[in-house]
Amino acid sequence: MPAPPGPFRPGFWRSPIRGPWLTSVFGLVLLVGIPILFVTGALSYAAYNPDLGPLNDQTPDKGLLGFYLFDWPTHPAWLYRLTQGVHVTLGVVLVPVVLAKLWSVIPKLFEWPPVRSAAHALERLSLLMLVGGAVFEFVTGILNIQLYYVFPGSFYTLHFYGAWVFVAAFVIHVALKLGRLVRALGSRSLWGELRTGVAGTRPEPPDTDGLVAVDPAPPTIARRGALALVGAGSLALFVVTAGQSIGGWTRTTALLAPHGREPGDGPNGFQINKTAASVGISAAMVGPDWRLEVHGAGPVQVFTREQLLAMRQRSAQLPIACVEGWSTTDQHWSGLRLADLAALAGLPDATDVLVESVQPPGPYSSVVLRGNQIRDPRSLLALHVNGVDLSLDHGYPARIIVPANPGVNNTKWVRRLTFRT
Repeated sequence: MPAPPGPFRPGFWRSPIRGPWLTSVFGLVLLVGIPILFVTGALSYAAYNPDLGPLNDQTPDKGLLGFYLFDWPTHPAWLYRLTQGVHVTLGVVLVPVVLAKLWSVIPKLFEWPPVRSAAHALERLSLLMLVGGAVFEFVTGILNIQLYYVFPGSFYTLHFYGAWVFVAAFVIHVALKLGRLVRALGSRSLWGELRTGVAGTRPEPPDTDGLVAVDPAPPTIARRGALALVGAGSLALFVVTAGQSIGGWTRTTALLAPHGREPGDGPNGFQINKTAASVGISAAMVGPDWRLEVHGAGPVQVFTREQLLAMRQRSAQLPIACVEGWSTTDQHWSGLRLADLAALAGLPDATDVLVESVQPPGPYSSVVLRGNQIRDPRSLLALHVNGVDLSLDHGYPARIIVPANPGVNNTKWVRRLTFRT
């Protein structure tokens, strides 16, 4: 069958810089970056303590994909801030590289005939999964960073399954192409290309993959220009994103991050993901009639906020870090140690605690914390932050704060603690 007109015809693609070498340079960057994204994403999954039940892991029917290797630690306190900050920032920074890689191999997407053999069919299928998975993961990730929830379901579930499809295709693609990548990188000198301008730019020799144009147009940009353009794009995205995780003066440069800049002044003037109003919390729900219930080995114990304040108060300097990649600097929290409350409940060796919020039922309105999180002396039922009462948006009258814990698991507006063994 003759090739259809347009992009299916080999002569349609005429860029003189497209070829195995340039594709392999972009591929090498992704060969380093994508595994880091996957590992930090897997660490984010582990940080939720998914084995503690569906309150923590809302991925249905995950089967073997939800393997779990270790209990999430509480040391160092900034661990989740680091791993998730790297995951989100690197994902954003790699966007220009992904787009450049797709541009460099776009003739492959329009090969004709579409399938020539069983091996070619496998390669085409892996390419379809790779491109589709990459687009899906990067788009959903960026939408989540921007708090733009237009997904047909839970971001958590979609991103989880999408990641496995993408990584499976990535592994197959690397296995099929690694030898070609190495040979292509060795075919030209990077330093030589960086010294070559537009006037000296020549097409690469014809290749079996069909990336080199059969009828190249005169060059309008050198390969060094393409590399510089992609590098500058990645650098610009780093500058306008990374500050939300790094903090300090760089936070003012995080122009694309919803939580990039300081939200206000005063002791409660630090980042908030969801306000009380956005989740249905009113002042009346946490007013004078609010009580904290503590369940354990003995009878249920009920406390007013004044009674909790009369107990021995502890303090900890801890950040908040969220899955969207943003984090706060260390805030000074004070309240009751979870370990002391476990002892008060008659279960000093509790293996977990169910934390329930006044918040109407919904995702993460309740969470289960592990025994090592209970016993860490910095894990608190916080009543104050930076020397004053928690604001309503920050969880008044009481919230959880645990070192290295994802922000969504630091439950706000707590009404019940159930310690268990």
